[in-house]
Amino acid sequence: MLIRLLALVVSLGVAAPLLAQDAPRFEVASVKPSGDQPPTPGTAGLRITERQARFTYLSLKDYIGMAYGVQVYQIVAPEWIASTRFEIIATIPEGQQAKDVTKMMAALLEDRFHLKSHREQKEFGVYALEASPAFKLEPVPPDAPVDGAFSVTSTSGPAGAVVDLGQGASLTVGNNRIEFKKVAMAQVAAILERFVDRPVVDQTTLAGRFNISIELMPEDFQAAMIRSAVAAGVSLPAAALHLLDTASPAAVPDALKALGLALAARRAPLEVVVIDSIDRTPTEN
Repeated sequence: MLIRLLALVVSLGVAAPLLAQDAPRFEVASVKPSGDQPPTPGTAGLRITERQARFTYLSLKDYIGMAYGVQVYQIVAPEWIASTRFEIIATIPEGQQAKDVTKMMAALLEDRFHLKSHREQKEFGVYALEASPAFKLEPVPPDAPVDGAFSVTSTSGPAGAVVDLGQGASLTVGNNRIEFKKVAMAQVAAILERFVDRPVVDQTTLAGRFNISIELMPEDFQAAMIRSAVAAGVSLPAAALHLLDTASPAAVPDALKALGLALAARRAPLEVVVIDSIDRTPTEN
């Protein structure tokens, strides 16, 4: 998948703390290796209902990012965790909520994969996402809650790749356009960093959800897609990676200026999760 769960951590909520002994755990969980071939469109991703969490074709790096509330570039780990994929089907204990799933995932990784980790601070070159006085977009009215279920899936069609980010939010990537629907600015920042050359930190202070469309030139759109694939851990031929050497890193920031948004280059300390040890194969179900 070229566009793969771009804002998984942000969609699920805030960062999970380091696991405590009394942290919530799944009632029961099945962990199975994913097949070599990607699943049919629309089936990869996650779906969380009142009593079940289902995760399909995600890498260990995806699960670690979800569990500890960090983006993939904030995970220091062996390279193989980005390509080793598992399907997890787990039962949520009665009385627990969807927001507790991140803590349950951390417990599962530590119990079944014997994951050991620690956190450090590391300085990164980042972009600060800022709103200028020219930003005139109004927040979209909130949707009425439907059934409490939460899904993040992606599909492909004539219009491009469509990622359902859950709770009415979505991302469409295609036809030289990156289009957000009903997304919070924290989600926008998390998604944009997959298309640019450094992490993005939301500093807009804008509340609510917005519809935003970013138009790019064809060559800049192609470069953004290559960056997205690299960020998702996809192996690409050298010829594709070479295109990044000549692509302008300012293409996406320049396109945002017309919307009253800016990506300002900064240096900032960010937390990273360092994987000290992890098993390639989980313990028996």
